Amino acid sequence: MAEQTHVLFVEDDDVIREATQLALERDGFVVTAMPDGLSGLEAFRADRPDIALLDVMVPGLDGVSLCRRIRDESTVPVIMLSARADSIDVVLGLEAGADDYVTKPFDGAVLVARIRAVLRRFGHASGPRGASEPEPARSAAGGGVLSFGDGELEIDTEGMEVRRGGAQVALTPTEMRLLLEFSAAPGTVLSRDRLLERVWDYGWGGDTRVVDVHVQRLRTKIGQDRIETVRGFGYKLKA
Repeated sequence: MAEQTHVLFVEDDDVIREATQLALERDGFVVTAMPDGLSGLEAFRADRPDIALLDVMVPGLDGVSLCRRIRDESTVPVIMLSARADSIDVVLGLEAGADDYVTKPFDGAVLVARIRAVLRRFGHASGPRGASEPEPARSAAGGGVLSFGDGELEIDTEGMEVRRGGAQVALTPTEMRLLLEFSAAPGTVLSRDRLLERVWDYGWGGDTRVVDVHVQRLRTKIGQDRIETVRGFGYKLKA
């Protein structure tokens, strides 16, 4: 029998934690639920889950700090949970390396849909674990090594590796998919909505802060001037 997808869920509210755990388990996920950040970190290191759901405001080790610790050790997908859509904690969570976020209170079906979207991007089935590797962005170039900036930036679209000035650059799967989307159409302006659809697999309008923060993170790794902002329209990779 195929192994089920393992979710680490860190939430200090007992009612939310128990209700969400039951809802996820009904959808076929195996859930490890922890009430604080320190126990969540221990569970992550012990079990190596397929995805982590982290509430921003948990005791001991807050969700943003926990996300940073996880990201230091793994590229496992992380979804942050925040009580306020306009909270600075949302941006802090994304800057810490989270791949997406969901605001509370949330509908269980919406949360499951977002989890499944993230898992698809990382090469997992939404329930049982798949054996496939994370897929590149759907519009990525067919293969070989792409070169930009007179060879300063190289993207191996088959080996899923990036080099800057000859040195390998470590990208998360989401950052890699974002870069592949840009590299498939260098010089072409890509709107935030298009990037949400193609990279984050949203079939509906999402919060464009997710795009903006990931672009900023990507710039710090491949060069601040490599991705240009086209005000009012989106971003483009310099050819």
